[in-house]
Amino acid sequence: MTGFILFTVFIILLLSGMPVAFCLLLSAICSAIYTGIPLSIIFQRMFGGLDNFVLLAIPFFIFMGNIMEQGGMAKKVVQFSNIIIGRIKGGLAGVNVLASMFFAGISGSAVADTSSIGSMLIPMMNEEGYDKNFSAAITATSSTIGLIIPPSNAIIIYSFAVGGLSVAKLFSAGIVPGILVGLGLILTGYIISVKENYPSHPTPSLKEAIKIIKETSLSLLLVLIIVGGILGGIFTATEAAVFGVVYSFVISFFVYNNLKIKDIPIILRKTIKTSSVVLILLATSTAFSYILSYERIPELVCEVLINISDSKIVLLIIINILLLFVGTFMDMAPAILIFTPIFLPVVQELGMDPIHFGIMMLVNLCVGLCTPPVGTVLFVAMGIADTTMDKLLKYLFYFIIPMVAILLLITYWPAVSMTIPNLLFK
Repeated sequence: MTGFILFTVFIILLLSGMPVAFCLLLSAICSAIYTGIPLSIIFQRMFGGLDNFVLLAIPFFIFMGNIMEQGGMAKKVVQFSNIIIGRIKGGLAGVNVLASMFFAGISGSAVADTSSIGSMLIPMMNEEGYDKNFSAAITATSSTIGLIIPPSNAIIIYSFAVGGLSVAKLFSAGIVPGILVGLGLILTGYIISVKENYPSHPTPSLKEAIKIIKETSLSLLLVLIIVGGILGGIFTATEAAVFGVVYSFVISFFVYNNLKIKDIPIILRKTIKTSSVVLILLATSTAFSYILSYERIPELVCEVLINISDSKIVLLIIINILLLFVGTFMDMAPAILIFTPIFLPVVQELGMDPIHFGIMMLVNLCVGLCTPPVGTVLFVAMGIADTTMDKLLKYLFYFIIPMVAILLLITYWPAVSMTIPNLLFK
């Protein structure tokens, strides 16, 4: 009965339009009152959940991403990507995806990627004759790579939801899947570009290319330092995030000269707003998860699913379908926090490593970010392209296909995500 109250109150409040964090908290309070759990324990769990050094990485990575976005990093990355892939048929489509892959390692945010890369490339693609719905679709889907390739705030949130799983291992596990998603989107964009006869994009002269490479190398060096430092055990994710803030400020302010003192209050306000939303969500999800554990709901779900079938293939398909459905109406962070403690015992019973499951879950929910009705990055791309959902869906479907195909590859072939962690962390 407690579980019924928990989920019924949560769903009713969610459908009413209430923010997810308050839905989680109020449903946990209602369940606690029914069960007789002192409310002081609920609030103790909330504050205790945030008392975690690793979580400091989230606001610092958000701060770093905002600095790089304001400091013109996206423009440098686009120019660098054009040197590599701009000359192929439909070159700007490939540049769009490749720039997202590079920028992903800097911002770690899908929305920042969509707004920064999209605001430059979508108008450029429109000027060169690309269908604006195609431009918006490839921008939205490619921007989700930032949630798979490190550094990713979503990976840190998953680590928190699991109970302190190594962020370094999770970061390393996301590298190959993120690259595969990017290659799948580039190939799809190329096929459509050939069919629609979209043009290649002019590449800069050798002198200009050398200049662009020199300027961009300073920013890409940040990716190598952060990821390499974390994987090499030189510093923690939180320490890496703090270093990234200082480095990005120095590069944007003193080298690129695109960041001004007057921009700092805007960046800080944006960082505080985003960080507050995430941290409140983490706190309330801790209370929600406590009720789940208290009522042994994850164990119950595990028993039900295992009784449905003893086939690992069938159960993983069921879990993927459920997560895909969840992703269509719920943002990634709350979905990770709510469903990780529910499904993790099931996959562990099947012998799946929590790191493998985490990457599978992230790629799955990335598809949800690109699909209506809630797809956050989808609506950002739509706004930039000035188009409507019904017109965008045609091209969006083409780019969803490789993402789902790679999701299945990750699900049933553990080596895709586990090879690098197994090599680096024995």
